[in-house]
Amino acid sequence: MLFNSLEFALFFPIVTGVYYLLRHRGQNLWLLAASLFFYASWDWRFLPILATTMVVDFYVAGYLEKLAKMEAPERKRKLVLAISMGANLAMLGFFKYFNFFIDSFHSSLLALHISAPINTLNILLPIGISFYTFQSMSYTIDVYRGELPAARHFLDFALFVSFYPHLVAGPIMRAVDLLPQILSPRHTTRQQVLDGIHLMIWGLWKKMFIADNLAPLVNGIFSETAPSGFHTLMGVYAFAFQIYCDFSGYTDVARGVAKLMGFELVLNFNLPYFSTSPQEFWTRWHISLSSWLRNYLYFPLGGSRDGEAKTYRNLMITMLLGGLWHGAAWNFVLWGAYQGTLLVIHRALQPRLDKMFDFRAAPARAASLTFRILVMFQLTCFGWLLFRASSFTQIVTMTASLLHPFQQVDKDLALQVVGYAGPLLVIQCWQYFSEKLMFLANLRPLELRIAAYSVLMYLMLFRAAKPQAFIYFQF
Repeated sequence: MLFNSLEFALFFPIVTGVYYLLRHRGQNLWLLAASLFFYASWDWRFLPILATTMVVDFYVAGYLEKLAKMEAPERKRKLVLAISMGANLAMLGFFKYFNFFIDSFHSSLLALHISAPINTLNILLPIGISFYTFQSMSYTIDVYRGELPAARHFLDFALFVSFYPHLVAGPIMRAVDLLPQILSPRHTTRQQVLDGIHLMIWGLWKKMFIADNLAPLVNGIFSETAPSGFHTLMGVYAFAFQIYCDFSGYTDVARGVAKLMGFELVLNFNLPYFSTSPQEFWTRWHISLSSWLRNYLYFPLGGSRDGEAKTYRNLMITMLLGGLWHGAAWNFVLWGAYQGTLLVIHRALQPRLDKMFDFRAAPARAASLTFRILVMFQLTCFGWLLFRASSFTQIVTMTASLLHPFQQVDKDLALQVVGYAGPLLVIQCWQYFSEKLMFLANLRPLELRIAAYSVLMYLMLFRAAKPQAFIYFQF
């Protein structure tokens, strides 16, 4: 059930309308039923996998809290936590990575001229498994750390895991942020309604008008055997805006839907293409994942506590696993390695870079800021080439073509990319310099706000392309 589908246009008002008629406990039960129905609409066979995650982590967390009150040995508590970690990672590993590792092992044998008959399984990837697995694991880890009490009622915890707005593509919510909202009565405010409407229209416009219109251009260029340098350049730029508008559009709608029911989901994107460094990029892009990796992987590895060499190691491990989280393919691992390398190089050069770009005059500061944003955007876009490519051969071919970026200039193609991405850039410049992400929710006068929403609605209803599945559904 896509957010930009007729089914959701029927599902959302019915669920929300009934929700408003109920009180707290009834609202929670209704939302749980609606969320399970929402997930089953993709494939009901995935429900037992989701339920297994809920049951294991609910009872493991409860037992961890009991052991803490009994002052049980740390070793015993870690063994109990390992049950949750092992069960979650085993399911994620089997459904998402089993065939990948089998195929990779087989390829390695063939490279060594060793012939071995190896069969893979026809495994369906449960939608959203990477998102809800990480979310549920963070709950048991937080209970183990003593950062929140275990949930008393299974149905409350089940709603935390399955809450439909963010279930299949995030944002990844920590229990300390979402579970208290589930446990307490909610009252939707006027501001939440205004912000929710804004986020839903804004997110759907980005998805339907920009991402879905850019998708055919991107698919066409990445299916070329030997694209020219200009085609590669435009294809990478188009994909940069496609994946941003596709993914941030989903999370905007998710946050908007949640706000209309009195819930607050975390900000997941904060103008990432205005970043001036790799470190800043990961505080603006997929913030809920980067925060998860920082809190539950980078810090436990040691973070930056034990010297530069180990800090670089920890950064690389974190980004390699972050790349693999995105999909069972070596290009995602390569993308993670690339992102880790950028972080390591920036950290090593940061003192010199800070001095180099330390200007007092306003024009020089503005020029420096623009230069750093543009450089970081180019570095990010090359990463998207690694991310989108279907093979190492394609990566090599397209990278080589970028050495001649103005080879076979196609003005029509450039105008199409600018035509879809340009309006977004203009609006985001406004958001960036005004520091107001919710730029339409309180626009005055009211007539101007209505006019702005009308333009967005017209473009997404009458200038949208054929609906496409959200890119991050495959992760």
